[in-house]
Amino acid sequence: MLRRKGYNYYEMFKKVAEHACEASQMLQTTIDNYKLEGLSRKITEIHNIEHTADAEKHEMIRHLLKEFLPPIEREDIIRLAEQVDNVVDSIEEILMRLYMYNIKSIRHESFEFVKIISRCTETLKELMREFPNFRKSATIHKYIVELNDMEEEGDRLYTAALRRLYVESQDPIEVIAWTQVFECFENCCDVCEEVADIVESIIMKNI
Repeated sequence: MLRRKGYNYYEMFKKVAEHACEASQMLQTTIDNYKLEGLSRKITEIHNIEHTADAEKHEMIRHLLKEFLPPIEREDIIRLAEQVDNVVDSIEEILMRLYMYNIKSIRHESFEFVKIISRCTETLKELMREFPNFRKSATIHKYIVELNDMEEEGDRLYTAALRRLYVESQDPIEVIAWTQVFECFENCCDVCEEVADIVESIIMKNI
């Protein structure tokens, strides 16, 4: 996907995946040391990461519009770029929900969710690093399977977290708020898996 003296689409995918790792690390630090009063600052910091990822995606699209003969289908390049960028968006959304719902203390499943999300983004980064060699890679399918497995792990945790919330909590506001927060955690895992699914479909089209 690298043209001589041209735009390197692979590098853009890798950079945005690295931003996703940066965002997930910030999320994990925020959850592990949760303080509501410091959340607005964390949201600003993670928004800056998201803005940088968006800017790189738009730069890619600008180059793609000028590309006479894209290395793979334009739709696949755009679809993958948007989905990798969506990972950063979905991480930002978690912090936004915690702030909007004025969450004062963290339910223990959140610590498990951020561990899964951290592993997802690290695997996603490795997937993007390996993507330029997808025709000969011996490991790229392993990363795809790992992301699928982690998404299923996130689904199981989501089910267990909601069950415990509805059994234990007598506060309807808490139930409503945490239902939304857990949905954001679970959605983030889904978005990471969708990146893997797109990569797999691109591989199938181009081998």
